[in-house]
Amino acid sequence: MSAVVPAAPRLVLADRVFPRTWVLDIVLVAAGAALTALLAQVIIPMYPVPITGQTLAVLLVGATLGWARGAASLGLYLVLGLVGLPVFAPQDDGSHLTGLAALAAPSFGYIIGFVFAAAAVGWLSERTWDRHVLKALATFVGGSVIVFAFGLPWLAAVTGGTFAQVLEWGLIRFIPGGIIKALIAAALLPLAWWGANRLAKHRESDVDAG
Repeated sequence: MSAVVPAAPRLVLADRVFPRTWVLDIVLVAAGAALTALLAQVIIPMYPVPITGQTLAVLLVGATLGWARGAASLGLYLVLGLVGLPVFAPQDDGSHLTGLAALAAPSFGYIIGFVFAAAAVGWLSERTWDRHVLKALATFVGGSVIVFAFGLPWLAAVTGGTFAQVLEWGLIRFIPGGIIKALIAAALLPLAWWGANRLAKHRESDVDAG
């Protein structure tokens, strides 16, 4: 009987740059949540859902960390907002919704979608879709679609808007920005892989020389 050869681990960008340890996993998950919170503050006010930098963070975090750590990172982001930290996008007056008030917000469905989008993007990235521009673009567009799939029903339920209104408020006006975010992420990830591979080769050559 032949021995069963374990499958090679599926690497993402973080694994190419850093050694895989549980401590570092925790740090990376927290860093992903922090990045999302930071880009959430980049906002263009709009009723009832503002345009923010959150989706770009979701795409980058999912691709960089993989499906499990990416979903954990966005799950942590969601929980931090619910327990009272000002991590969600600010309101028009600069305040931040937290707890039950955040749950009742028209945009909260998108935040739920972030968790699933990060997981999907991470899953595809573990299969090298983030290393080539066209596949990366398809990955990030797909991740954005997942965010809308959760956001639009929530928006409809909270606002009571008609089908046409919900599409206008929660989808149509976001398409140009979503495309730009997907293009940015699709350009950054292959470039980051190029840099990470050069760094890894440099380290390997130093080890061989030593």
